[in-house]
Amino acid sequence: MGDEDHVVPFADLATADLVLDAVYAGGSTGNFSDDPISRLLPGVGNQGGFRFNGSPQRQGVRFAVLFTTGAELDWPDELDPQTGLFTYYGDNRHPGKELHETPRRGNVLLRDAFEWSHGVARASVPPFFLFEKASPAGRRVRFRGLLAPGGAALTSDDELQAIWRSSRGVRFQNYRSRFTVLDVPKISRSWIVDLAAGRALGPGCPAPWKEWVEARTYRPLLAASTTTVRSTAEQKPDVVGRRMVAAIHRHFSNRPHDFEACAVEIWRMLAPATDTCELTPRSRDGGRDAVGEYLLGPASDRVAMEFALEAKCYALDKSVGVKEVARLISRIRHRQFGVFITTSYFNKQVYSEVRADAHPIIMICARDIVDVLRRHGYGDVQAVQEWLDHRFPEPSAV
Repeated sequence: MGDEDHVVPFADLATADLVLDAVYAGGSTGNFSDDPISRLLPGVGNQGGFRFNGSPQRQGVRFAVLFTTGAELDWPDELDPQTGLFTYYGDNRHPGKELHETPRRGNVLLRDAFEWSHGVARASVPPFFLFEKASPAGRRVRFRGLLAPGGAALTSDDELQAIWRSSRGVRFQNYRSRFTVLDVPKISRSWIVDLAAGRALGPGCPAPWKEWVEARTYRPLLAASTTTVRSTAEQKPDVVGRRMVAAIHRHFSNRPHDFEACAVEIWRMLAPATDTCELTPRSRDGGRDAVGEYLLGPASDRVAMEFALEAKCYALDKSVGVKEVARLISRIRHRQFGVFITTSYFNKQVYSEVRADAHPIIMICARDIVDVLRRHGYGDVQAVQEWLDHRFPEPSAV
């Protein structure tokens, strides 16, 4: 069923409920008054990623909106439906200002909300409503859920971190925040009215929000993935991302075996609990470019799971097929898993066979590489090339 069957007309927004994953139409005048969010939620304004009813500076925000377009490649907001966690970056996205000195004071709101979430002032935390851009053109938005700061499985350091970025050689800080999408399929208009009047726990308050305020109990909205085989398009990155993986492919074009060390570092970015991971001798790698251990459990009682890693530095239009992956599968022993990393993509046949036969193979494609590099601050070709030159220099440059 397409979005057209779920679009709430612009004229109805002022009285509409917020329904999970519903699309809300924008106006047609051609200016900021077409924004649907400001009609759905009175007092939040019609611009920006941070919007709120009330004032962050006076610590009087009644409710807040986080709006993501998906277009900020250096700041990749991310919703994980399978864990119910949403990652959102603050509003200090350019050098020249201190962490909290942003025009909208969005980082002030994040700082206070996450601080209050751990103490007796939790009732002061405003509900956060998540919206995303629903179409490339126009102002349609999609409601993605009610957010509570933090998560049941996150430490306080994981929940809100001040991270460093650089632009044109200048370093600056911004927040990376993590929220839980609560299991609330619909926000009633009556609760929105109550929130605007300062009655956050009024009769229309959803039970999961009340539970979180009263006891910091998270009831996340979990959605198991129904897609087990990614298409070619889903494995390839956007235009800028293609240039990033092309830079990696070009860097190792005359020494493809050296990509193995790069693949190990990419895997460590994706799986920071990786312990030892050693490259195998090229003359006798046995279908494994590296072998290592992934640690599970508390620091005082770790259990190590062994894995084998295979890496292929292919051009983006050259797929990984059955032969390459079968070689890795044949080398995995009992209670081991495999990691296959490529700068291209896996063809449909091999992807289908690996998943249908339940082989314990993690398949990391070009899009995954781009996503993890961006999360670690390498958001364009120049940043990726500098990383490659520093970590994996040409032999003549050593």
